[in-house]
Amino acid sequence: METEPAQAGDSPKASASADDLQIDESKSVQEQLAHGKGKSKRTRSVSISEPQPTRVPSKFSKNSRRSRAGMGRGLPKKGGAGGKGVWGKPGAELDAAEIDSGDPNYDSDSMDDVQLEQVAVELTEDEIKQKMTEGLVCEYFEHGDTGEVDGSLTDHWDSINMHLRYLVVVTMIEVAMDHKSSHREMTSILLSDLYQECLTQTDITRGFETLLASLPDLVLDCPEAPVILGNFLARAIADDCLPPKFLTSHKGKVECRLAVQALDRAEHLMNMKGGMMRLDTVWGVGGPRRPVRLLVKQMTMLLKEFLTSGDSEEAIRCVRELEVPHFHHELAYEAVTMAIERSDDKSISELSRLLRVLSEAGVISINQMDEGFQRVFENIADIQLDVPNAYALLESLVMLAAQNEVISPDTVRKMPLRGRKRFVSEGDGGRIKDRSDVVPLQL
Repeated sequence: METEPAQAGDSPKASASADDLQIDESKSVQEQLAHGKGKSKRTRSVSISEPQPTRVPSKFSKNSRRSRAGMGRGLPKKGGAGGKGVWGKPGAELDAAEIDSGDPNYDSDSMDDVQLEQVAVELTEDEIKQKMTEGLVCEYFEHGDTGEVDGSLTDHWDSINMHLRYLVVVTMIEVAMDHKSSHREMTSILLSDLYQECLTQTDITRGFETLLASLPDLVLDCPEAPVILGNFLARAIADDCLPPKFLTSHKGKVECRLAVQALDRAEHLMNMKGGMMRLDTVWGVGGPRRPVRLLVKQMTMLLKEFLTSGDSEEAIRCVRELEVPHFHHELAYEAVTMAIERSDDKSISELSRLLRVLSEAGVISINQMDEGFQRVFENIADIQLDVPNAYALLESLVMLAAQNEVISPDTVRKMPLRGRKRFVSEGDGGRIKDRSDVVPLQL
């Protein structure tokens, strides 16, 4: 190999290193030939002054089970429990399975440790009045259990804003205005039972104030709204749901004429002699609780008023207000008896018309009519003592009732017949005897 001659400016150390490199290269070539290596190894000249590179050991050994692609965490498979036909370490099946959010069967609601909290959704004014309170009050009119209403309101009490709870009182009384007196009595009882259970005195007070302000609208559907509201006010004060000062504090402040009329009605009821005791029956005595004598008297007055006025619609309304459907047979009995005792054509035709109207309106059932007529059949012998032609009048009334389909055919067949004197003996073949046929008795 040719080498460039040293320049004049080169140092003696540089020339010495060049000679050493030539000697090393010649030795290496000789060694390769001596060992029989046919391939020549390319060498490069390296200066001694340059830093020699250090050899870095390989990251993966020959028997390493790590991925050569650089994937994975470098941990052993299955936690060191891998192998053919092996699913994990012994006892691993007893441990809780790790939840993987990437699993197709993953359900965040049931598989995660989630705690659900109940959130009460506040009801609107329309939902409080129509969907909840109105339905509860109508159901209460059917079963009459105040505890059930209290429980239903308590379950939904958190969803009703405390500033809107007075709407429960408003809705209860508005619904009662459209029903009969017995339902209004039930509403007063319900209001008294809900006081201090669900409703506070502030809720009841605000409810009545709202009703007083809305009387101009209520009177359109219920003309008697001021009187009814006055009765509710007086009854609430008697039941200690409202303070007595409610009337005095509001009487001089309201400007509506209807509201003043309701307050005057409540004040009049409170100032009556024994008013607190009478307010227990401010809605009247319910039908089943009325004495029988009082019911009979009211039915008799009803029939007399009908014979005077002839207003069948008013008679129907009065019968319904009695609220004694199980006692309607008494009305049929009194009507037939009165027609027989009066014994004039007008009374018979008018009372027959009344029974027909009551039957067609569905106020009195055919069973109650049959029972009333059968009671007349049983007492016709006593009635005949005062009215000699009672049997003939009864027969005409029964025929009219059967023609109008007021009574059943079985009742018509049960009608008693009047007894007659016998003018023909049984063995004469129906021939009437003459005086010549009578043989004088020989003494």
